[in-house]
Amino acid sequence: MTMLNSLRTPLFHAFNRRFFFGWIILAVTCFAMIGTGPGQSHLIGLYFEDISREMTFLFAVDWMGANRQTAITFAYGGATFLSAFLLPYMGKLLDRYGPTVVLSLVIGGLAVTATLFSLAHEWTVVAIAFGFLRFLGQGSLMLACVNMVSQWFDKRRGLALGIMSLGFPLSMALHPPTCQWLIDSVGWRASWVWLGISTLVLFLPPVLLLAHNKPELHGLKPDGLRDSDSTPIEKQEIWGLTRGEALRTSTFYIITAGLTALSMLVTTLHVFFKGILTSHGLEPQTATLMFTVTGITAAISMPIVGQMLDKLRTDLMFCGGLLVMVASLVSVTFVNDLPSAIVFAIIFGINNGVTMTFFGFLWPRYFGRKHLGSIQGVGQMVGIVGASIGAIPYAIAFDRGWDLDLTLRILAVMPLILAGVALFLRDPKHNTDQ
Repeated sequence: MTMLNSLRTPLFHAFNRRFFFGWIILAVTCFAMIGTGPGQSHLIGLYFEDISREMTFLFAVDWMGANRQTAITFAYGGATFLSAFLLPYMGKLLDRYGPTVVLSLVIGGLAVTATLFSLAHEWTVVAIAFGFLRFLGQGSLMLACVNMVSQWFDKRRGLALGIMSLGFPLSMALHPPTCQWLIDSVGWRASWVWLGISTLVLFLPPVLLLAHNKPELHGLKPDGLRDSDSTPIEKQEIWGLTRGEALRTSTFYIITAGLTALSMLVTTLHVFFKGILTSHGLEPQTATLMFTVTGITAAISMPIVGQMLDKLRTDLMFCGGLLVMVASLVSVTFVNDLPSAIVFAIIFGINNGVTMTFFGFLWPRYFGRKHLGSIQGVGQMVGIVGASIGAIPYAIAFDRGWDLDLTLRILAVMPLILAGVALFLRDPKHNTDQ
């Protein structure tokens, strides 16, 4: 640790003399967000067919063998559901130890889990592995990145989170085609070994060398701002509601409901992305390429969405984001050729950009930074519970031979209703002297 600090401290001062160190934090977290790939639906869904074909079963053999899409979706959803309940504890660890320590441990754990996943041969082991991948990659890594950026940026938080979230569409653009190439070249199991090794080698060093918890610990303020306050910066109080206070506001539940719906439906489209498009006549390679279109669109839209959040009313933005989700679900049902697939991929890319930026922006916007980890941990837990069940209705419809397009249109009713509820979003009452 002493040797590591001997590198961290000079690097901090070298960069901070030239510009606000928060921009380095932003670069590190953006890069780390790419590393969430092994825990994201857009990558794991790519393996569903291979996994379901090879796994052995300890129970319900007949049913699971005849309903493999539903079976693997239940395994994936159940694992995601259970892992979600660990996130409040991860939030407490963030508040206690800071995001730097948490990020380092999570990246290491994700790398080990991805590598060991290559050894799974039985359905129960796969479900457990899904749980760790989702908890570490989709949950904890994202939570820690958002927490760190929210500590370093305030007035420009929307823009900062939009830039940080670029890592997600970059993962969407890079991971599926890369892993498809690895699957074709070395098999799906060996591809997970390469995922684990690359996660550790690429994403851990920048965190160890460049990540720092809060600007106040270094005599700085969020956004790099300075004022005439005579109180030492490191001793100034950081405002924020407690978790209990947040849970007593309607704002918390409106945000949670909206983000949960987005998690459910984005997961549905990610998991079945390739299958939906191929069922509408696209070749598998073309369908996979649409992930790249979606990723590029999301990358372009995120900074724009972030700037809009900094300048426009948050309730109207939240309402608009939910309506984009409606458009994504409806537009995919009209895909019948490459141009219409590109239109859907662009709309869904905007949807991903909006969703990812919302996840980071809304919690500190309404509840402050002081207890951000605890509050966001509970909120994200509920969101991931939503993600765990989101794909199940479509999987059941697939195995039962129901109208899949109608299923997606029915699912679109939920964000449509919540878009109206979002207009009732208000700042919770608080005492600024807390």
